[in-house]
Formats: sequence, C-alpha cells, structure tokens
Amino acid sequence: MVRGSLLLLSKLILLLLMSTLPARAHEVVPTIADLTAEDGGVALSLQINIEAFLAGVDLDAVEDTDNAPQAQDYDALRALPADEIARRAPGLLDDWNALPLVAIDGTPVPLESISIDIPSDVPEELPRIAAWQLLGQAPQGSTLSVTWPDGGGALVLRQQGVEEPFTGLIGGGETSAGIALAGGNAQTGWQAFASYIPVGFDHILPQGLDHILFVLGLFFLSTHLRPLVWQVSAFTLAHTVTLALGALGLVNVPASIVEPLIAASIVYVAIENIFFHRLNTWRPIIVFGFGLLHGLGFASVLGEFGLPEDQFIPALLGFNVGVEVGQLTVIAMAFVLIWLAVAGARRARLEGPEEMVTEYPVMFRGVSMTGSVLIAIIAAYWVVERTLL
Repeated sequence: MVRGSLLLLSKLILLLLMSTLPARAHEVVPTIADLTAEDGGVALSLQINIEAFLAGVDLDAVEDTDNAPQAQDYDALRALPADEIARRAPGLLDDWNALPLVAIDGTPVPLESISIDIPSDVPEELPRIAAWQLLGQAPQGSTLSVTWPDGGGALVLRQQGVEEPFTGLIGGGETSAGIALAGGNAQTGWQAFASYIPVGFDHILPQGLDHILFVLGLFFLSTHLRPLVWQVSAFTLAHTVTLALGALGLVNVPASIVEPLIAASIVYVAIENIFFHRLNTWRPIIVFGFGLLHGLGFASVLGEFGLPEDQFIPALLGFNVGVEVGQLTVIAMAFVLIWLAVAGARRARLEGPEEMVTEYPVMFRGVSMTGSVLIAIIAAYWVVERTLL
C-alpha cells in the first residue's frame, strides 16, 4: 500500500513538473499606462503587447501565450510586420471605449489612436511591446477613473504631471478608484506595501515555475526542519539583497545571463539531493549564492511593474513579503501532499497515527528521489533552452 501511494504521489509530481515545460518566450507581461490630463485633454500612453489583445488571449488566465487556446492566432499575428499590427490596433478601441476605458465624474471620455510605435527588431520568439498613444477630449470634472477590459491582465497605471500622483495596479475587468485630476491620490506607505504583496506572491504561485522548482529542491533534501530553515534563511537573505540592489538600479545583469544560471542552480540542488540525504556545511553557502541569482530574477519582475518613487521602500518590502509567503506556501503544500499520502496508506492498513511518524521519512525519501530526478531533467532542459535555443 505504501508503495502504491508512493507511486501515485510520484505521478502527481511528474504531472506538475511536466506542466512547467512550455517555453517562456511568450511570457505575459503587464501593460503599463501613463495617464496625463491637462489642457482639456486626457492622454493615455500604453506600453502593451497588442498582438495578445488582437488574438483574444485571456491575459487574466495564462502566464504564457503559448498556453492559451488562441496560441496559434497569437503566433500568426506576431509574425506579421509591425505596420500591419499598427493598422489593426485601433479596432480594439471600440470595445474599450464602450466600457468606458476612461471616464471623468462618470462621463465617458472616448479615446482615439494618435500614434503607434511597434519595434521591428524584436526576435520573433519574444513578445513585441508597442508604445501606443491615445487621446480624448476631457469634459469638465474633478475625478477620473480607468476601467481595464476583462481578460486584459494586469495594468500598471501611473498618473503624470501632478503633485502626489496616483500609481496603482488594476486587474482585468476592474475599475480604478477615483483619481483626482489635480493630484493628491498618491498611495500611503501601507497601501503601497499591501498592493505589492500579491504581485510578489503571484510571481511564485503560479508564475514562478523556476522558483517553485528551486524551493522544492530545498524541501526535498531532508525530512528535518532544521536543514530547511537554514536553506530557506540563506536563500531569503540573498535574494532580498539583490532584489533591493536590482530595484535601485545599482546592479543590472542581463536576463540572458541570469536566466540560464537560475536554471543551472536548480539542476545543482536537485542532483545534490540525489547523492546527499542531509545538510552539509557548504550547502547553505551555495544556496546563498544561488539566492543572489534568483533575486536578480525577482528584480526584473519589478522592472516590468515599476515601483512608485514616493513609496519605493514599502512597495519593495511588500513585494518581498509576497515572495516569501509564496515560497512558504509551496513548502506547506508539498508537506501536506506527502503527509496525506502517508495518512491514506495508514488508514487503508488500519494502523494508527504513531506509525505515520516512522513511515513519513520512508515515503518522503522515495518522493524526494523521484522529484529531484524530474526537477534536474527539466532544469537541465531550461539551461539548454535559455542558452542555445
């Protein structure tokens, strides 16, 4: 029965890990909007993946356009010349204005496309982020709101040209709080802190597949709590340092270097799990070094979202807290899954909880070996993919 439970649990782990195999080349990134209201007009400057919207991809539901039902439509659009996408883009505005995308004191502000700059030198396997300028005539009023379309993914909205500008995150299908046209809606420290916690968490669960595998690699080393605490502490300290340095712009390492090294760190941890069953003296030091790399990866995510200048520290801390909560959630889920498998085996054999204490290490070791082998294989593929493909 234990062997059967172990086999079932190993299959579940295999299915989970195999789901991480699709390439990250078309990873979904948030749309960034700079909002300016002056001289009787409202200008919205978007940094946006127009092809994803034209293809109808639900950016609220996927982390990579390759995983969307419209993946083929997206790829076909991505292969078109930039000027053809620019010609098609204004067709999106009819639906957006019907929301309406922008309203002042409840009065819709119809927007028109003024210019679209789509880079033509982006490799075809990467998302192509366009600069799209929208403009509308502003009616009299004092408060503006923005409604982002359902399925539009995350929108980073940044007010420009006023004192204490609004900066916030809006999800697909959501409407912003009222934004004073004269300014004064800057987030407080606590608001910035709270708003960036889900951003950090989301980068682990569900989007941070490489970080998930690394954390599982730390968990699979031993059944004892102390080795896990040492490793997680070293990893947390290290990625906090480089996350802060990267967010401040003091350290900037290209993703073409960081991403393959992150994958290599996963390979190392997984292989060490196979040959060592306990914490050795060098493992926390090595995990610390790998944590520095992962911190640079986290910093790149913050670069996509941006941090409010006036609440930089609270937002950075909130993001880091979200990352930590996500990592602890991964560990808790892994522990519960194995514990439930052991409990199921015990109930089937009509044995009490005292036998679970002795059986857990046995099943854990089997799952650890299986999981570590699969993690090593997947991460090794990522090393090749991110280096050569």
